[in-house]
Amino acid sequence: MRLPHHRNSALAAILLVSSTIALAAGYDRENVSPEYGVRLPGGYRNWKVVSVAHEAGGLDDIRVILGNNAAVEAMRSGRRPFPNGAVLVRVAWKLVPSERNNAIFGRPQSFVPGSATNVQVEVKDSRKFRATGGWGYGQFEAGRANGDAALINTCNGCHLKLPKADDLIFTQYALDAR
Repeated sequence: MRLPHHRNSALAAILLVSSTIALAAGYDRENVSPEYGVRLPGGYRNWKVVSVAHEAGGLDDIRVILGNNAAVEAMRSGRRPFPNGAVLVRVAWKLVPSERNNAIFGRPQSFVPGSATNVQVEVKDSRKFRATGGWGYGQFEAGRANGDAALINTCNGCHLKLPKADDLIFTQYALDAR
């Protein structure tokens, strides 16, 4: 069945607007993590800081953990489990000494972010990700999804070691400084 010309034009306009909005929101249909289909959320760098962390050992990185509004409200209130739609994003950089700052301080004590390593994303959807405790995972390097399914599948293995009361989340909310 052929639609009248004006309906075809309207449909084409709707599809064009929808795809433009999706691209503007930072959604790339091809840029999804394996297994979970998690995307890098558009505008995540403007989200609120939930916490910061330093990982030593082989990683030796510094990271900031950001949350969307649903995640931040759950963190602040202590609500567990997190509501569906909560998203946490961990942005990591190599931890490097600051030669400039250390020269000023007169001793090695200052460390700063070096080169970016990756961005990890956790999305809460208790129905879609039922098999993994309600969380879906993704890792992105230079803005592109890491396609290594085996690597992405290791995320849940570590999170499952956490107490159920924490809803499989490592990050504890960093209270506001007063």
